[in-house]
Amino acid sequence: MTSIDRVKRLLRQGEGIRIEYKEARNRLPSNIFETICAFLNRDGGDLFLGVDNNGNIVGVDEGNISKLKRDLVNQSNDSNKLNPPFILFPKVVEIRGRTIIHVQVPQSSQIHKTLGIVFDRSEDGDFRVTDPNQIAQMVNRKLSYYTESKIYSEVGLNEFNIELLNKARNLIRSNKPNHPWLALNDEQMLVTAGLCKRDLRSGDEGYTLAAVLLFGKDEVIKNILPHYKIDALVRIENMDRYDDRLIIKTNLLDSYDSLMAFVHKHLPDKFYMEGDQRKSLRDNIFREVVANLIVHREYTNAFPASFEIYHNRVEMENANNPHGSGPIAVDSFTPFPKNPTISKFFMELGRVEELGSGVLNVNRLIKNYAPGKRPQFIEGAVFKTIIPIEKREIKARKVDYEVYQIIRDTINDTLKNAVNEVIRERLVKETTLISKQELNIKDLTSHVKMNEKTIKRDMSLLKKYGIVEYVGSLRKGYYRITNKFKKKMSL
Repeated sequence: MTSIDRVKRLLRQGEGIRIEYKEARNRLPSNIFETICAFLNRDGGDLFLGVDNNGNIVGVDEGNISKLKRDLVNQSNDSNKLNPPFILFPKVVEIRGRTIIHVQVPQSSQIHKTLGIVFDRSEDGDFRVTDPNQIAQMVNRKLSYYTESKIYSEVGLNEFNIELLNKARNLIRSNKPNHPWLALNDEQMLVTAGLCKRDLRSGDEGYTLAAVLLFGKDEVIKNILPHYKIDALVRIENMDRYDDRLIIKTNLLDSYDSLMAFVHKHLPDKFYMEGDQRKSLRDNIFREVVANLIVHREYTNAFPASFEIYHNRVEMENANNPHGSGPIAVDSFTPFPKNPTISKFFMELGRVEELGSGVLNVNRLIKNYAPGKRPQFIEGAVFKTIIPIEKREIKARKVDYEVYQIIRDTINDTLKNAVNEVIRERLVKETTLISKQELNIKDLTSHVKMNEKTIKRDMSLLKKYGIVEYVGSLRKGYYRITNKFKKKMSL
């Protein structure tokens, strides 16, 4: 089911606890943030602008679409309008020749107010919550389910890896160049993103578990969650143990990059056309499932997340706070975020499109990646995802694999913490290629599928550590493995 199909299904259902229609032809309705606040505080929901109370599509004024979207984004980031802020990104949808605006509002792990008032949601609409006991009940309900919002008041900004905050800004800038967070300093961005909060019951204030997982130094994450890890395995030749293994115990941003590098290393790629663009099936499928593995995990549960590649499938498991049980029906499922703040942050980075998009996109793309097969998403205390792959696409590479392992271990030992996991994997691939035959920049660019600037930077780093050397003239020269590195590898 595509996003447009889901919108049509929701419009057929009529208004309810998770669906709201508003006409909004020329401007945002005065009570729109009461609904947004209520959705955030209850179970989330879908808001449609340009639809009347009876479900008739009246459309929004074409000349005001950009203004309506801009006002909604700006006001959702304004603590005077919505506190704490929760940036929303509306989507324009055309149905029956008329344009409407769809806003997906996830459930939040925090309590939100608009103009200082808390709102909740029922089948009858939005209602004010002024009784302190009722607000306390809302807080308790969220805290018992959303452990990402647990406050660690002893954690300060110095416990975070500042380079990760810069990395996040660069990703946000690439995804949304005019994103309002880009104008904020580190502390302001963390607060606005909902990663620093105040407990309305105890008065405790500080950074949350979500903040630690996203930006914490490795030793801080280990101290708070000693059981935390993601275990990535390949089991094709050696089913009793494994052919390759990667244990990840770092922040969620680098964890995502490390898992995607593992995917690139071990899974075949196919391409498809989307409009006039040629795109990678592998990347578009696994960016979704890797993101889901990370953002929807119950991190206080000691059950380790796993990512296992077999000869005909990829299986993923992670601890879960279930919303139901059994296989997810793609044509009728209702998406629920398990870690709304983390999930929302990944949306801002451009690594997640919207809530529920992973299941929909994987189902849409899998028919080309593994014809005749279907993915499985199984809800339970442990969430399980099974992605089929074609048997014939994966071939064992015993001799190459042994060389690759030696090079990888030697480079990891040589570079240690000089570069992150993703760059290290690329350097290993480049070094492995050069170990087989001497290559120039043009050859490496073709093999590695990276731009020339990146390859030159990699070669400069490998030369610095005595791994490769350049031989010959500037125009006709090539790179080869140094004798020093060969001895280190004992090849």
